[in-house]
Amino acid sequence: MTIDWAATQVYNTIMCVAAGVGLLLILRFLKRLRQNKIGQLEGWAMGFGVLGFILVLTGAHMSLTWPLAEIGFPFDDIIFGEPSLAFGVLLFAAAILLWRKSNVYMKQGINPKDRKAVSEQLKGDLPDLMKPMSYFGAAMGLALIAIGIAGVTYQLFAAPPQEPISGAFAEYPMVEAIFISALYALTGIGAFLFTFTLKLKPAKWIIRVSYSCMYVSGLLLTAFGIMNYFTHIGLIVNTM
Repeated sequence: MTIDWAATQVYNTIMCVAAGVGLLLILRFLKRLRQNKIGQLEGWAMGFGVLGFILVLTGAHMSLTWPLAEIGFPFDDIIFGEPSLAFGVLLFAAAILLWRKSNVYMKQGINPKDRKAVSEQLKGDLPDLMKPMSYFGAAMGLALIAIGIAGVTYQLFAAPPQEPISGAFAEYPMVEAIFISALYALTGIGAFLFTFTLKLKPAKWIIRVSYSCMYVSGLLLTAFGIMNYFTHIGLIVNTM
């Protein structure tokens, strides 16, 4: 197989890493909030904003131009592009809200170095702030589950034999189809249940399942994206 890479854009490597780190950053933020250790909101806003910018930029380009159709995988533009765009917009919106809250708290005389005061104030504000956005997040969570079902049904995600590591399973397409589909479904379950954690008194099992799904999928997405920096470079070299 030979591919004209000069006419093809493949950047789901950085998309995968950004999405995985985004999930982990959300959980890290919430953990420190529960521990009353959130102080300077600008840093967290920039953290979410950087990841959101990457996902919005790459996700929008992939969703609108379908670059992967050039190498015979048009469905991957939907699978990778649209969820990345959606997650990026949500992260970017969270960054704006946190930045704005930082300015509001300063005007109210809350010292950013007083982590307990900032955290307690944010605990009261955050559920109402995040609730409207969470509905879209829940809908996209169900969409991720649908992608997972499609992945198994149509045996998607199989890497070509020219790709290092993943290509070793090219003759067994269900292996990678099950792995990636399960990863999408796991992320979807976490995103869908996350909406219900914003209630005044959410059930503990909902919090536990949602956070566990997001944590596992965040780790796997980050690790898979890092690995793809090697495997995708190898694929390009082997198909030039």
